[in-house]
Amino acid sequence: MAQQNGDPAGPHSLNHALVRWEARFSMVEYLFGEHPNAYLASKAGLLVRGGRALSIADGEGRNSVWLAEHGMRVDAFDFSPTAVAKAERLAASRGVGVGFNVSETFAWNWAPSTYDLVAAIFIQFATPAERERLFPLIKKTLKPGGLLILQGYRPEQLSYGTGGPPEADHLYTEAMIREALKDMDILELRCYDEQVDEGKGHAGMSALMGMVARKP
Repeated sequence: MAQQNGDPAGPHSLNHALVRWEARFSMVEYLFGEHPNAYLASKAGLLVRGGRALSIADGEGRNSVWLAEHGMRVDAFDFSPTAVAKAERLAASRGVGVGFNVSETFAWNWAPSTYDLVAAIFIQFATPAERERLFPLIKKTLKPGGLLILQGYRPEQLSYGTGGPPEADHLYTEAMIREALKDMDILELRCYDEQVDEGKGHAGMSALMGMVARKP
């Protein structure tokens, strides 16, 4: 996923991040592969055909396209125009439609009670302060009864070095996630180590967290 600095006071940081991610996504192949994140894919049984889904910081489209292939009406955004263009090509090659958007995270229209599902897969661009803004936006845009599916790295990932940000405070602990989502019903929260094979971007043994939570 493209790392997006959501600090409106820091355009230099945002521009620097965009240049870096545009360069990473400019490769011919898909940086994170063309298949969905394994944890998200394991939750196929929770998807509702015809329901609305949002894929946050969707990168090159592997997750949004998979959701659309399962009959969901999907919106997706990323701040990298190059990534979104590749996502559009992936959707066309699979014969599905996705509402792709070029948008920085905090510029997205987080319309209230809009989505049945939000996919937040490796969105660990967020600093602790940004997470305090982001999680309430996710909750707001979910419909009552809607699901958040989250996958991220735990601090132990720093010793693996197989993907993700180098800053420890961007990584997830169980206590952090339970506190951030204490007003949701957490249906599953798994901390586990597993081999990941998601293109060149995420490859190798990884310290992961997977979580499903429902908005009351």
